[in-house]
Amino acid sequence: MYDFIIIGGGIIGMSTAMQLIRTYPDRKMLLVEKESGPAHHQTGHNSGVIHAGVYYTPGSLKARFCLEGNRATKAFCDTHGIAYDECGKLLVATNDVEMQRMQALWERTEANGLERHWLSSAELKEREPNITGVGGIFVPSSGIVNYARVTEAMADEFQRLGGEIRYATEVTGLEERAQEVVVKTRQGDFTGRYLLSCSGLMADRVVRMLGLDPGFTICPFRGEYYLLPEKHNRIVNHLIYPIPDPSMPFLGVHLTRMIDGTVTVGPNAVLAFKREGYRKTDISVGDLARMFTNPGILKVLKANLKPGLHEMKNSLFKGGYLEEVRKYCPSITKADLGAYPAGVRAQAVSRDGKLVDDFLFVNTRRTINVCNAPSPAATSAIPIGAHIVEKVRAQVA
Repeated sequence: MYDFIIIGGGIIGMSTAMQLIRTYPDRKMLLVEKESGPAHHQTGHNSGVIHAGVYYTPGSLKARFCLEGNRATKAFCDTHGIAYDECGKLLVATNDVEMQRMQALWERTEANGLERHWLSSAELKEREPNITGVGGIFVPSSGIVNYARVTEAMADEFQRLGGEIRYATEVTGLEERAQEVVVKTRQGDFTGRYLLSCSGLMADRVVRMLGLDPGFTICPFRGEYYLLPEKHNRIVNHLIYPIPDPSMPFLGVHLTRMIDGTVTVGPNAVLAFKREGYRKTDISVGDLARMFTNPGILKVLKANLKPGLHEMKNSLFKGGYLEEVRKYCPSITKADLGAYPAGVRAQAVSRDGKLVDDFLFVNTRRTINVCNAPSPAATSAIPIGAHIVEKVRAQVA
């Protein structure tokens, strides 16, 4: 019998496990992960950005946790000797309409408590000679890191303090009883007094295993990236983001300096035809059938049909993708867009056809389940874990 069982070896699961064992050092804890190691999915397939909290609704969990997480992630890296680069982020407006939208972002960054600087076109060109724009906002606290490395350090800390991790242990069923939760896996059953699930792309399915209607469905969106050649490793000095179109559900294609010194272009956002569909050829008939018979997902796809088709076209034809980045970095050519692994975003969709905007939790007497944790979840992982531990303290008490 374990006191706590944690499902999920991504950064949120490991952050939660690490903080839980620090809070309850004498309790017996087990973390199970279906893959052969940590950070195999969203944590290991993202751009590595330490977000500042520019875009999120003031007062939301995303806004609060991102601001706290930005500082906490850097502090954790300092403590554990993990390299990161506080290179800052530049939001670039390329026309008058985007300048108007940028004003709204300026006000939002103030409401979210961020240090930021308004740049004229000349100041923008001085900071970024290869970037073209009529103005910009510079946010100095944004950075880059390898989140898989951060997750590995959290796993090491959890195990050092006495926690147990079982990889290659896929959960196949759950049963919540009056005094315990039974976790059924392909490697046998485990029993715990409490269960914490941080299962990303499988979040809704885990909640259903508990016999609950989660009220949402995970819709997978693949984010495709390109890698610029080594000659362009210094093409930008900061993270370069476009001003997002509020009619589009995602932020748009950006230039990201990676912690290994390379630069990527991306991501776009296309519907994945499989929950863990990292390649265009990854297709699951079962996943597709469930998506295209889900009323909420069908409503989202209908409401975003035009931008969805635009993203799909750019996924299939490199020229359209190139246009997105050439709006602010005209020196990049089609030949510069090299192959790079894609990521898949786990986006919760409500039954009434809305993209769930904030972090979402579904709790029972003996379980706490993270149900919507897309970007900036990696940046926010430490405060999300702390939030879960506080919920545990309230339930255990």
